[in-house]
Amino acid sequence: MFNYFLRRFLLIIPTFVITTFVVFVILQETPGGPFEQEMLKIQMKGAAGGDVGAGGGSKGGGVEIPEQAKQELMKYFDLDKPVPVRYILWLGKMARGDFGQSYTYSEPVLGVIISRFPVSIYFGLIGFLLSYIICVPLGIYKAIKHNSAFDLVSSTIVFIGYSIPGWALGAVLLVLFGGKYFPLGEFRSAGWEDLPFWDQVWDQIHHTILPVIAYMVGGFATLTVLMKNSLLENLGQDYVRTAFAKGLTERRVIFVHALRNSLIPIATGLGGFLGLIFAGSFLVEKTFNIDGLGLLGYRSIINRDYTVVMGTLVFGILVQLTGNIFRDILYAAIDPRIQFK
Repeated sequence: MFNYFLRRFLLIIPTFVITTFVVFVILQETPGGPFEQEMLKIQMKGAAGGDVGAGGGSKGGGVEIPEQAKQELMKYFDLDKPVPVRYILWLGKMARGDFGQSYTYSEPVLGVIISRFPVSIYFGLIGFLLSYIICVPLGIYKAIKHNSAFDLVSSTIVFIGYSIPGWALGAVLLVLFGGKYFPLGEFRSAGWEDLPFWDQVWDQIHHTILPVIAYMVGGFATLTVLMKNSLLENLGQDYVRTAFAKGLTERRVIFVHALRNSLIPIATGLGGFLGLIFAGSFLVEKTFNIDGLGLLGYRSIINRDYTVVMGTLVFGILVQLTGNIFRDILYAAIDPRIQFK
């Protein structure tokens, strides 16, 4: 099993290189990038100041930029080199911890990303813990009360929630409750640092409730149904019938014998939750204007801030790949019969 996980860790390297290279090429070939934006700024400044370029006039309302200036600007953005060379240069800098400078924030990319970590971790961790604390017991009880009135009513509510995207639910919640009962978004109120301690706690909770509901809605339904179906499947196995035949109580059979095997599929979500915690949710954070990694990635794509896009991609890939390996380790920990080769 050690060799299996060693190979999995080694496979992170080619997977990372291939994924980042594909995205890097797409970004380099997409129009409207930093080079074009800088050219437009120079033209607009020149037009506003009444300057003229080497050509002696303006074209299309903007100042003509001398060819030498264009070449120097292309060299600044490494556009004078082939795409593979640019990627290797970026990869080398990234390996040294240099993710470049954000064109939007005029700050190092690594600092911009790290400053958003606490916000996404806060919402992701709370949403994850609440999902498992609520969904696992709910799924167990639904399996025990299969086909009862409680099971049918709760299943209806769960599937209605599953059909609603988190960002759409967030928008509805803001329309219904925002402003009157809950804030209209953001992570904290303005001047939060100056509030007394318990007012800070209440303000933070007040800003947390609606976004966490939007975070949880999709995974809540999936986890509940997965827990229920997994337990029902195990309750129909021969070893459960044998346990009942030996005279064991229903409680012991369910919670000691069947439940442990039923938790194996649930472990699949434990790897993915790392990605949610660190990456956040693009649309949920956009809906609530929460300045986490999700909103940072969204704004970076809209603003063509490619250095930040690549920086968030690096963290996202590494966290997701590590999470998948962590999931397999949990498989083996929950069920020793599982052997990875």
